[in-house]
Amino acid sequence: MTSRFLWHVSQITRRMWFRASLFSILAVVTALAAIVLAPYIPSDLPTKIGADAVDNVLGIIASSMLAVTTFSLSTMVAAYAAATSNVTPRATKLVMEDTTTQNVLATFIGSFLYSLVGIIALSTGAYGSTGRVVLFVVTAGVIVLIVVTLLRWIDHLSRLGRVTETTARVEKAATQAMRLHCKQPYMGGSPPADIPTSARPIYAAKIGYVQHLDVGALSDIAEGGKGRIHVCATPGAFVTPVDPIAFAEGLDVAEKKSEIRACYTIEDVRSFDQDPRFGASVLSEIASRALSPGINDPGTAIDVIGRAVRILAISAEPADPQQEVAFPRVNISRIGLDDLFDDLFTPIARDGAGVVEVGVRLQKAMLVLSRLGPPEFAQNAARHSTLALQRASHGLTLEQDLAILRDLAAQVGRERSR
Repeated sequence: MTSRFLWHVSQITRRMWFRASLFSILAVVTALAAIVLAPYIPSDLPTKIGADAVDNVLGIIASSMLAVTTFSLSTMVAAYAAATSNVTPRATKLVMEDTTTQNVLATFIGSFLYSLVGIIALSTGAYGSTGRVVLFVVTAGVIVLIVVTLLRWIDHLSRLGRVTETTARVEKAATQAMRLHCKQPYMGGSPPADIPTSARPIYAAKIGYVQHLDVGALSDIAEGGKGRIHVCATPGAFVTPVDPIAFAEGLDVAEKKSEIRACYTIEDVRSFDQDPRFGASVLSEIASRALSPGINDPGTAIDVIGRAVRILAISAEPADPQQEVAFPRVNISRIGLDDLFDDLFTPIARDGAGVVEVGVRLQKAMLVLSRLGPPEFAQNAARHSTLALQRASHGLTLEQDLAILRDLAAQVGRERSR
């Protein structure tokens, strides 16, 4: 199975309807299993445990779960709206993929269908007296599951859609993408090389963002034709039919063009999975919205700066010197560290130029990043320290505030010169 197929499967499993459908199917199968198991139950057991009470219990579950599901759906929609208005619309997808919310709704819907199927089967007499025992035992287990789920849901509702919780989700998604990128900076392929004049361009068939790139499938195409593929558009790139997404060297372009295009998943919006820069951009969006006059929340911007430092620190971790090139016939460029710095800090420095607290935190973040080790970190930290100071000089009016920022920026400059 190709990584493109597995990626599409992972996207489906994150959808709300997928878990709800699985729980519903399981509920129906469980309710009907009592008919199959009925012959194996002792005939005198129903009178001992009072299995006739299952009728009333199923009726209570059916009515209550329908109400709870409706309430939960309205709460979930309100949380999505809060994330859109208070954080950023780009983060709403992560809130929608919250596994706890999906499991809770799937449990409620599944319990409702279970009780509904049980009531229908009881009214037709399909269970018999012994089948009611199985249904009674399963129903008791369903009640325990509902109680545990309700307690989890009550606790989870206190955080769902909140700014801090949503920001943490964005950081987690960006961190996972960054670790994947640092582990395989060229996505398993070879570093970029000069593209020969004989290489033929491959163009995208639609306009949009590259969400996923199946490097393994590209390698199979190159191996089959004994050629080489130079990737121009990596996940996160905006592609059009007039800009090449790849160059094919030593391959029959007319024959392989459609196969190479199929390795690219191009959609209207970006995805977090293979695109660390998207997570970085969404984090900076959260900070920019917090710094807008209508919200005026510099604390969230300061929180985002700390998260940005944690994400960039992953790139400073020692890399494996024996990184295996799994796809030597595919050349891919890596994400530039300067681009990540720009995505994370330029919007914050621009929108927080008139807030001294944000300026101080930015300069201290640059000081930390300049000390992480790699010379490229010190260079980018010094560049953004200077830019942030220049922006603050136009946004701040008190000379004492500017003096504090100049002192911190000077420390960043000294770290670079070491």
